[in-house]
Amino acid sequence: MSQKFFITGTDTDAGKTLCTAGLLAAAKAKGLSTYGITTIASGCEQTEQGLRNADALALMAQSTVELPYEEVNPMAFEPAIAPHVAALHKNQALSADRLVGQLRGTLMMNRADFVCIEGAGGWRVPLNPREYLSAVPQSLKLPVILVVGMKLGCINHAMLTVEAIERDGLKLAGWIANRVDPDMSCYDENLVTLQTLISAPLLGQVPYLESPQAERVAEYVTLPQA
Repeated sequence: MSQKFFITGTDTDAGKTLCTAGLLAAAKAKGLSTYGITTIASGCEQTEQGLRNADALALMAQSTVELPYEEVNPMAFEPAIAPHVAALHKNQALSADRLVGQLRGTLMMNRADFVCIEGAGGWRVPLNPREYLSAVPQSLKLPVILVVGMKLGCINHAMLTVEAIERDGLKLAGWIANRVDPDMSCYDENLVTLQTLISAPLLGQVPYLESPQAERVAEYVTLPQA
């Protein structure tokens, strides 16, 4: 039975891509078929093959099912700015229906045991003046994994995100504590507080890594249950 999850974060630098790649690597190590998708990517580079994003390529490297780049990263923008602003600069429309249609097609045509769909930024990233990216996992009814960037202020960010996910009617399948600040004060106390406040299971604690690699992250995470 295929497991599909939407990966979101407390903010832009929470470590979504690293943790998503780590989950894919952990699933691959268990002999599961995998692939990852990044819905929207800003900060892409021009190559001979077209726009390419490092985050999307990182997910492709941990995917056992080979997909065309355009399916892994259906919306790519060169400037490293908010996706809806990048789309405006290109006179391009972003909509939840369009993204949901693209993702449904990919999910129907490509089966795998473990699939991760990575969001952009945090939960309430705008697509346009009326819609947020969170409308996509809502439409697809995907369980959510939250990556908490462990740093000062993370409890507030985490709890607001958890409340929004639950208010949107989605299941929080688990969360990952990713230490983005090696000098964070009272890390253990903050972790215990989050464990007390978040009812979903803690899927892993990822330490601050000088050379972050998916295979290293896989050592610190467990796969969620849908």
